Amino acid sequence: MSVPTVPPIAALLLAAGASSRLGEPKQLLRDIDGTLLITRLATSALAAGLSPVVVVLGANADAVRDSLSTLPVQIVNNAEWQQGMATSIHVGLRALMQEPVQAVLLMACDQPAVTTQHLQSLRERFAHEAGRVASAYAGVHGIPAVWPRSDWPAMMALSGDRGARSLLDGSESAVPLVHGDLDVDTPQDLAIWRDLGLPAV
Repeated sequence: MSVPTVPPIAALLLAAGASSRLGEPKQLLRDIDGTLLITRLATSALAAGLSPVVVVLGANADAVRDSLSTLPVQIVNNAEWQQGMATSIHVGLRALMQEPVQAVLLMACDQPAVTTQHLQSLRERFAHEAGRVASAYAGVHGIPAVWPRSDWPAMMALSGDRGARSLLDGSESAVPLVHGDLDVDTPQDLAIWRDLGLPAV
């Protein structure tokens, strides 16, 4: 049986938050290999064949931008990042409107369980089904997730801190992601991440 060609998919990596509950920029946390979390996630998106890779910055923008300086990613600034995650989604999608891509794979900068292999699996599932493809963890569907262009208007209509996960209803295709429910939002989350020793791949 022939395998369908994987259509062009962009990555949108949200990295604008201030990490107020954590007390330090989560984007600049280091994994077990000493690699910055934001750098590893952007590298994984590139290695998975996603293009372009757009990174949305806000708080701590200069330091995060420096950490990405050696990677071929497109950086956009969200001047309204304090108004919620939806504004970062809007800024990122506007940067992609003229790109010849069929979908966007939405990622957050605080999910250390995400790997290149998982992102590739999401891409390949989208090639077979051409609809939304989410990650499955802790009994729910969430991001990273692939959104076809037909969903972008609904994403542009989000407001405040309402992220794209609110548009998932559980009926979409999904790929399991072990420890996908771990968001590094607090010192306790950081301790869990360190204890798990998640691989930097």
